Amino acid sequence: MKRIFFTILMGSWMVAKVSAQETVYPATAQSQTIALTNATVHVGNGQVIENGMVVFSKGKIVDVRPAAAIADVKVIDCKGKHIYPGLILSESNVGLVEVSSVRATDDVSELGQMNPNIHSLIAYNTDSKVINTLRNNGILLANVTPEGGVLSGSSSVVQLDAWNWEDAAYLADNAMHFRMPSLLLRGGGRGGFGRFGQGQQPAGDPIKRALDQIEGIKVFFREAKAYYQEASHGETNLKYEAVKGLFSKKQKLFVHCNIVKEMLVAVDFAKEFGFDVVIVGGSESYQIADLLKQNNIAVILGSMHSLPTMVDDDVDQPYKTPAALQKAGVLFAINDDDGSTRQRNLAFNAGTAAAYGLTKEEALAAVSLNAAKILGVGDKTGSIEAGKDANLLVCDGDLLDMRSNIILHAFIQGREINLTDKHKQLYERYKYKYGLK
Repeated sequence: MKRIFFTILMGSWMVAKVSAQETVYPATAQSQTIALTNATVHVGNGQVIENGMVVFSKGKIVDVRPAAAIADVKVIDCKGKHIYPGLILSESNVGLVEVSSVRATDDVSELGQMNPNIHSLIAYNTDSKVINTLRNNGILLANVTPEGGVLSGSSSVVQLDAWNWEDAAYLADNAMHFRMPSLLLRGGGRGGFGRFGQGQQPAGDPIKRALDQIEGIKVFFREAKAYYQEASHGETNLKYEAVKGLFSKKQKLFVHCNIVKEMLVAVDFAKEFGFDVVIVGGSESYQIADLLKQNNIAVILGSMHSLPTMVDDDVDQPYKTPAALQKAGVLFAINDDDGSTRQRNLAFNAGTAAAYGLTKEEALAAVSLNAAKILGVGDKTGSIEAGKDANLLVCDGDLLDMRSNIILHAFIQGREINLTDKHKQLYERYKYKYGLK
């Protein structure tokens, strides 16, 4: 009995201890018109307004123009500061993986190779401690993506200030994810490490096995197309139903691949099935940029801070690829897929690209407006324009520079969000402990 009582007591103490840190709540809906004045406004579409003003009401941007007198609104003087559109992670496992080494906190993968009927949105955890650290680095939206298998399921765009996944949903089931089997003999992936880059590879010819898997996916889509064209069905097939959006253009097919041979397969999918195809990864996309432009295929690049794919590539090729795509007119976004930083360095990846051929505003667009267009939310967010959602950042300096990227205010749909996170709490805790406060 004493042991039971002690266990209950300890459990209650732990709950109280943990709850004491859960003081960051989603913001309430915007009730007062707000004007951010006297700042340098980076619209996100390449335009910059010096000494500008952004006015938003009921979560929507009302006006963007040079600063002027305005009455009956809450004014936040941003003199000497910069206003940016909120940044967007184009492909992320935020809210699906908390601690990768703890299985109980990992809900990103499903068993099996064919999972088109998986919806990542319903597994999204709004209580993740990672979310607030992203917001402090300017990331306000993310495309939450399932992993595992060859056809992984549907991703959804979420806004990062919500009580539950229903509140978080910004655009549900925007894309279906196809993870291309590697067509590299050594396993594929940057630096030569891919799905089978480490450990023992399965027996047999890996290229033949990969081609067989790709053909199997094509057969699946052909059957799904025939199913979609039927007026009625004797039985409901959940897997075929899950990909209807690809044929009706409500969804895009995100193909995860890197090398030219794999991207040519993605182009073939676009031609045969008429899908809106987006390449995710695309480390060699600069080699076929003109072909991608001709076929209207967008690219989501992985982290700039990585090794090139092939040993004879320029060591700085990942830094230069965005400029090559920009020159060819390919719609592209920059992502941060580094698991060690939990994708916090998105802005700095764009900053690296700005040092290797992009202008600062082009680099900003690659993590805001371009990303929004690729994800299907370009009509609602991605730039600071009248009628769009007020997803805004006020930064002390250059958002793309880690030395001056200090976020002072952040708004999601007009709601000013709390910028406290676990890192800041621990920083204050140990400053207090060692008498530095």
